[in-house]
Amino acid sequence: MADVTGIALGMIETRGLVPAIEAADAMTKAAEVRLIGRQFVGGGYVTVLVRGETGAVNAAVRAGADACERVGDGLVAAHIIARVHSEVENILPKAPSA
Repeated sequence: MADVTGIALGMIETRGLVPAIEAADAMTKAAEVRLIGRQFVGGGYVTVLVRGETGAVNAAVRAGADACERVGDGLVAAHIIARVHSEVENILPKAPSA
C-alpha cells in the first residue's frame, strides 16, 4: 500500500495517550490499514489517523473505538471519510515510507 492518495481516511480522537495507543494498536491489527500519524490536539486530546481501502478503514476504526472504550472513557470521536477531497489531502500527514 504505497500510495494512500484517494483512499479512505479513518480518525479516532481520544482523551489521553494510552487510549490513543490502544486504538492505534487495535486498528493496525484488525485490518490492512496504514497508520499515517497522530496529532496532539491540546488539552490531552490525541487524534490517530489511518488510511486504506474503505472496508478496511471501517473495520479498523470500529476495532480501534472498541479497544479505546475498554481502556476507560477515552473515546471522544471516531470518523471515516471514504474519498478524501484533494484539497484536504494537503493538510493530512504523509504516510511514512515503508
